[in-house]
Amino acid sequence: MRAARITELTGPSSITAEDLDAPAPPEDGVVIDVRAAGVCFPDVLLSRGEYQMKPDPPFTPGCEVAGVVSAVGPRSRYAVGDRVAAFPFLGGFAEQVACADALTFALPDSVGFEAGAALPMNYFTVHFALVTRGGLRAGESVLVHGAAGGIGTAAVQLAKALGATVYAVVSDDAKAAVALEAGADEAILADGFLSRVKELTGGRGVDVVVDPVGGDRFTDSLRSLATLGRLLVIGFTAGSIPEVKVNRLLLNNVSVVGVGWGAYWMSRPEFLARQWEDLLPLLNAGALTPVIGQTFTLEQTAEAIALLEERRATGKVLVLPRTQTVE
Repeated sequence: MRAARITELTGPSSITAEDLDAPAPPEDGVVIDVRAAGVCFPDVLLSRGEYQMKPDPPFTPGCEVAGVVSAVGPRSRYAVGDRVAAFPFLGGFAEQVACADALTFALPDSVGFEAGAALPMNYFTVHFALVTRGGLRAGESVLVHGAAGGIGTAAVQLAKALGATVYAVVSDDAKAAVALEAGADEAILADGFLSRVKELTGGRGVDVVVDPVGGDRFTDSLRSLATLGRLLVIGFTAGSIPEVKVNRLLLNNVSVVGVGWGAYWMSRPEFLARQWEDLLPLLNAGALTPVIGQTFTLEQTAEAIALLEERRATGKVLVLPRTQTVE
């Protein structure tokens, strides 16, 4: 099979495609013929050796996939031919990948492979953020930073599906259009977003901020919270990790909440199946429809990951290992 390989920890440009032996299924898992693989920010960090998990090169990145089961282990609950989404974490940018049953999820016929590959990392992360850590309730308001990206569009859609009013923070008008198409009630430019939030909420502020960006907008995110508001820290795509003066938390009784989805589920792998069951009704109802951005061939995996590193991506960026058709 063909696979994209990180050969040096020097960034996306070191990734090349090569031939590898096809994987065998684990005892309690499957081999998946990959039809689509999602590109995630951890792939950027892995390419530079900056992620908390540091495999030695060469290795195949790729966190999330969708495809068709082609082989099963003796204790697998799946059958050859089943349509699935999966979260192998490594190995997804390949024509085939092995994955444990606990990280594999039956994909409804109504959900295409490209949409399926956009689900595990982003939608599970924002589900954990909004529901488990943020305690979002219907009728509350949510501010989403980076709202045109993969995590951002997923947060917009899930918050709307859970009954929230959603304000999307973006860097330009083109990204505003993407966020509005994803379902945001209002799109706000990042420059001066605090004053616009106060205007839209009559000075009250929002109940929840979803922040995968970090950087210099963090303090104004705190200031944009209403009383008892929660700022959900998902990541730092801006590159810098902000610091908080804790007296700000006292002034309006607000909370800064860490969202470490991976750290949580790795000791509770059964949690992922519960998340999938929570999301399935919303998928079947069409309330969650992943926004697909650019797609790339397997040979173009380096370009796909660079798109995220350079913060040029809108929607979910995908690698399509088994097709040469690129949008």
